[in-house]
Amino acid sequence: MALEVHQIACLEDNYGFLIHEPISKFTATIDTPEVGPINDALAAKGWRLTHILNTHHHFDHAGGNEALKKQWGCTVVGAENDAARIPGIDSRVRDADRFEFGETYAQIFEVPGHTSGHIAFYFPDEGMAFVGDTLFALGCGRLFEGSAPQMWSSLEKLLALPDDTQIFCAHEYTQANAAFALSVEPDNPALVSRVAQIEALRARGVPTVPTTMALERATNPFLRVDSLSLQKNLNLVGADPVAVFAETRKRKDHF
Repeated sequence: MALEVHQIACLEDNYGFLIHEPISKFTATIDTPEVGPINDALAAKGWRLTHILNTHHHFDHAGGNEALKKQWGCTVVGAENDAARIPGIDSRVRDADRFEFGETYAQIFEVPGHTSGHIAFYFPDEGMAFVGDTLFALGCGRLFEGSAPQMWSSLEKLLALPDDTQIFCAHEYTQANAAFALSVEPDNPALVSRVAQIEALRARGVPTVPTTMALERATNPFLRVDSLSLQKNLNLVGADPVAVFAETRKRKDHF
């Protein structure tokens, strides 16, 4: 594996991620939720920050850009479609771009919905996707700037990734997401089993992130729009996938 990943707890429930490519010695932080913990992790690993890879403009994802760029002289990478809201942006990327990172690369996915300019970074050689607030363990992001059809289209892009893809999402929301998931698909045995595992992990203070695409396909209601049990519980048997997704998102917003 070309990339080493170091996960960092930030703010109240955010995760930051440092990724390090050992041949080039490139090191990036995926978003900048909190400067102090990011710098502490860099010092502990002995790495020099060369890049900031922003998934979207929200303060808990880009709020540390300017301070870290000033300190390290690093390159800020963000969505061309949202360049005006990414502090300190140097390199603009678009859907399907190949972003070279030392001896490896990321494929860029435009995944609007949570925000209009949200992107994800997929490293196919490592089987890793850094998805920001688009997809969570057992959840998905709120639709602050986009529509249900947009978000469903974005989630379909991620659904096309291989089962063993590691999904690095940006918040520890899993317990709350699990409670909602059980409310809309209580008869999913894979979900029931997973919830028990989540409770055990969180009782020990262990993160539930990263997850895998296979696990999300089997248990995440926002990806399971074709599930008959979910459709029955939503009174939407045979409905269009976007309609099932939209109703699931609506119910979560009021859960």
